[in-house]
Amino acid sequence: MPPLPPITQALLLVNVAMFCLQLFLGGWLERTLALWPLGSGAFLPWQVISYAFLHGSVGHLFFNMLGLWMFGSELERLWGGRRYLQFFFASVLTAALSQLLVGLFTGGAPTVGASGGLFGLLLAFGMMFPNRTIMPLFPPIPMKAKTFVMVFGGLELLFGVTGTASGIAHFAHLGGMLGGFLMIRYWRGQPPFGRR
Repeated sequence: MPPLPPITQALLLVNVAMFCLQLFLGGWLERTLALWPLGSGAFLPWQVISYAFLHGSVGHLFFNMLGLWMFGSELERLWGGRRYLQFFFASVLTAALSQLLVGLFTGGAPTVGASGGLFGLLLAFGMMFPNRTIMPLFPPIPMKAKTFVMVFGGLELLFGVTGTASGIAHFAHLGGMLGGFLMIRYWRGQPPFGRR
């Protein structure tokens, strides 16, 4: 297994450290750093980034960090640390904005987790390495990265529209994918952005 690149390693360590802090300061930390809906009276501006470093359970943390390792490491090696970090936070931010927008219509609970950033990385992996064969945990069927991205994106849209698997921020995941897609198009000078 190749060594972890530095930014991915730092993100993994910060997320694990924040989860440990949640065990001791759970209520206060979540009230301050989770992404609260705009109408809740608990929303604070920094929450559009800070929510990505909190997680709801050990399983939530494990699967997000597994995805960060699987997809983020490769992308950091391709892009370098600075561009990789810009991309990750662009995905986290657009995921938060999507969740806040949906929350205006649905109300909802506070949002936590790096999933929005992870879904942005997943989309980028599918765009950068479309024909790379990967073996997801669920379902354990080998498939090309581009197929995996389309399947997961389609499922998130289906679950979000139908309200299936409530308690999961499906539109935040889709927002992370949208932010990642727009960031790559910006770097490439493609519409809706001008040539760079």
